[in-house]
Amino acid sequence: MIPSRVRLQTVLAVIGLAIGAAASQAEVVRIEIASRELFANGQAFGSTGAYERITGKLHFEVDPDHPANRHIVDISLAPRTANGKVPFSADFFLLQPADASRGNGALLYDVNNRGNKLVLHALNGVGGNNPRTPADAGNGFLMRQGYAILWSGWNGDVLPGGDRLQLELPVATSPKGPVTGRVYAEICVDRLVKSAPLVWGGTRVYPAADIHERSAELTMRPHRSAEPILVPRDAWAFAREEDGRVIPDPTHLYVKAGFKPGWLYDLVYTARDPRVSGLGLAAVRDAVSFFRYAATTEGSLGNPLAGRIQRAYGFGISQSGRFLQDLLYQDFNGDEHQRTVFDGCFIHVAAAGRTLLNERFAQITRHGSQHEENLYPTDAFPFTTVPSEDPLTGRRGDWLARSRASRHLPKLILTVTSTEYWGRGGSLLHTDVEGRRDVELDPAVRLYHIAGGHHTFSTPGDKGIAAYAPNGLDYTPLLRALLVCLDEWVTAGREPPASAYPRIADGTLVSLEEYQRMFPVIPGLSVPSAMYVPLRLDLGPRYATHGIADFVPPRVGPPYRVLVPAVDADGNETAGVRLPQISVPLATYTGWNVRAEPFGAPGALTRWQGAQFPLPRMRAAGPVEGTSGTSAITDPRPSVLERYPTREAYIMKIRRACEELRDRRLMLDEDIELTIEKLAAAWPSQ
Repeated sequence: MIPSRVRLQTVLAVIGLAIGAAASQAEVVRIEIASRELFANGQAFGSTGAYERITGKLHFEVDPDHPANRHIVDISLAPRTANGKVPFSADFFLLQPADASRGNGALLYDVNNRGNKLVLHALNGVGGNNPRTPADAGNGFLMRQGYAILWSGWNGDVLPGGDRLQLELPVATSPKGPVTGRVYAEICVDRLVKSAPLVWGGTRVYPAADIHERSAELTMRPHRSAEPILVPRDAWAFAREEDGRVIPDPTHLYVKAGFKPGWLYDLVYTARDPRVSGLGLAAVRDAVSFFRYAATTEGSLGNPLAGRIQRAYGFGISQSGRFLQDLLYQDFNGDEHQRTVFDGCFIHVAAAGRTLLNERFAQITRHGSQHEENLYPTDAFPFTTVPSEDPLTGRRGDWLARSRASRHLPKLILTVTSTEYWGRGGSLLHTDVEGRRDVELDPAVRLYHIAGGHHTFSTPGDKGIAAYAPNGLDYTPLLRALLVCLDEWVTAGREPPASAYPRIADGTLVSLEEYQRMFPVIPGLSVPSAMYVPLRLDLGPRYATHGIADFVPPRVGPPYRVLVPAVDADGNETAGVRLPQISVPLATYTGWNVRAEPFGAPGALTRWQGAQFPLPRMRAAGPVEGTSGTSAITDPRPSVLERYPTREAYIMKIRRACEELRDRRLMLDEDIELTIEKLAAAWPSQ
């Protein structure tokens, strides 16, 4: 029997482990197991049986001169051990079948998002950072499939607390003393406040080296294209407001007049002591390599998964997905011994973006959007999975080139929603940078656009800062089906379903102006007048080679051109995977929503929210007051009862739509009845 909450402290590294310690351990030099116990009170999950839950810490040492590590920014400035290695450590959390023989032999690595675990939310229908109880298993999908599920720290920006996974990183130090540099911080708030942290997302910031720095500069503007307004130095401070008191704080900005909601505040200041953030790439590479390849279960290098794993998959959502794309772009899918880390990756809602990880003074949580953080280069050339060219700069390339050349290119499932086209430049993943022609995908890639989907899984009960009701389209059944497809692709060579996404050639990918003309005039709704358009940003001559920005903030060049999915007469998108909510609609679903007046920047896109506009239950007798350019309009969309004379007729169409998706391997049998039951409950009452 597995003991509950046994605390095991590891001992000194054992020298001369069988089968070659250096090769088998990857670059993990010690593993601490803090707890090991049955998961979910020993509940059995189908044929897999019970699971166990193991938590602890991994200790790494990497060779800064090894070719696999040399391009980690500032690794040459990191402190070293007596043997010349760079040490760091990371939390880990593992769920594995208690009986190894009953697992499926696959390790599923969930790249945490700002320290938070997401894969159980995405595929098992539950969330939380400390899964322990039967409720935390949700529908048990991943356990019934037999996966070992691993999380570990990779992001040194994450603040402790809330069971968030930590990565402890060294600080870069020059032989001449502390490393300093100029840092750009954009701050945008939704409510009237007088102070705010220098970065959002519950992450560590780079403190000001001198809170009295006279050369620090603050400007403000209502939107990025407006002229900046200089805020006098005596009108702001590095400080925070607490209970009416102003407390000096090098990690916060205080504005005497208060922040205007929705306005952009651009602060440039001098910081010191950058973390060697690029080690996060090595942390994931070596953690997965250790659990996959380390052969012993004993001693300080004991691998709980020794002998159990034949294949490994990376799973990432949003920031986590951008991390995986960066890992492939920077060729970290092979370890120091040239062994493949991930056989496949499932990347959700990352669009064509990457992270700001491997650079000096990295601000990892930042990402571009229509209104905020336009000057952070998360969306930078190359965007495509096969070679393409930027005619303006003459650059040519693709983000899979290095992994392809090193022969560590995994099978890739990419999923995007409507939000990524509107708010993350998603079309650049499969068009040229001028938005004039389609660019095909690498044969190792499948791309699925979730028509009408939005960025997040959970739909809040209220609108938050948005003007319209939140999008409630549940696409998690599709994600479960695609994970099964990925596994079959890797293990049996069975090709996944054909990619499904909008294209220029067939008119399903269009300009904003075309979209505005084709979207129905719905009472009370105004179609957005803008979307996110990534900019060509110049951070200076050392940025590409050394990860050091000389232009802070960056110099702004011409924008790329982005497109959005076309819609039908209901306003629902025509291309991609059309789930039953779209093919048999009770509402119009959009990947966009806009900021409401009280929160500032009204009409600008919210960052992650979509919207939902129910169909009228029956045809209105007369015009309805609206705000779409006329004083009185009638909803042009056919009503629910015009489409489906009875609830039973609607359910029959839903069933047929589910079965068609099942036949295309885009829905599992187990999700058909659950989907029908959920959508039947949405039938409008009298």
